[in-house]
Amino acid sequence: MGIIVLDRDGVINYDSPDYIKSVNEWQPLPGSIEAIALLSKAGHTIYVASNQAGLARGLFDLNTLKKMHEKFLTFVNEAGGEIECIFFCPHHPNDNCECRKPKIGLLEQISLHSGKSLVGVPFVGDSVIDIQAAISMGCQPILVETGNGKLTKANVDDKVPCFIDLLTFAKHFLNIT
Repeated sequence: MGIIVLDRDGVINYDSPDYIKSVNEWQPLPGSIEAIALLSKAGHTIYVASNQAGLARGLFDLNTLKKMHEKFLTFVNEAGGEIECIFFCPHHPNDNCECRKPKIGLLEQISLHSGKSLVGVPFVGDSVIDIQAAISMGCQPILVETGNGKLTKANVDDKVPCFIDLLTFAKHFLNIT
């Protein structure tokens, strides 16, 4: 099977305009863990690509982010799924780094890690920058209406497939009714 790339905040877990700053604030969206487990059990390799500017803003530290990801991975593992790797951009939006979406640095890291091209690979996101990064890398952009997705829907090409949430996408992708 193939690779699937997921954004984190707003796709897998609840998002906040004030950032997800603590382990307690990191809460999975309904069905998201089940979706990841379904995709993983079907043989797909799941990667996460996430901007985490809260690090550069001093809202949380790397240890806190690590603990958030440990919580996330525990949920996925308990559901029978697996995340291959989580890639994140720790930079401030003004840093002009190459890894902050909509640039493709995180996706290039995933390609390098996997040893595979990401052309045509589904990239599920909830924001315009996710869609832009996906298109720039040659991925298949997928929009979910969770997080910022409902607002984003009005600002992306109507040819970008859109799903209510990650679980709906996963079931469609796997032809589960």
